[in-house]
Amino acid sequence: QVQLVESGGGLVQAGGSLRLSCAASGSIFEYSVGGWYRQAPGKQRELVAAITSGGATMYTDSVKGRFTISRDNAKNTVYLEMNSLKPEDTAVYYCNARGARGNYWGQGTQVTVSS
Repeated sequence: QVQLVESGGGLVQAGGSLRLSCAASGSIFEYSVGGWYRQAPGKQRELVAAITSGGATMYTDSVKGRFTISRDNAKNTVYLEMNSLKPEDTAVYYCNARGARGNYWGQGTQVTVSS
């Protein structure tokens, strides 16, 4: 069973930056799509960014140009670099690995952006 552990969340002022990390207990990201989702209070969970095993990336429109997803296969880790943060980015951020080896979720990390 693969475990995903997120870290790097916290409280930041608007315009600030945070870097989220998602460490896997095994080499899951080499064979899966790694994604970051977020869920704000009262809202549905949404896909923020994803990276394929081949390195292709996608972003939801609201974060394009501000967020960058990357992957380090040697460390079994996926990152989400978040810049120019806005109050509307406040949410619990979840890491996901989805592929032939299964569908796995992390426990989530809180990101709070103050205005």
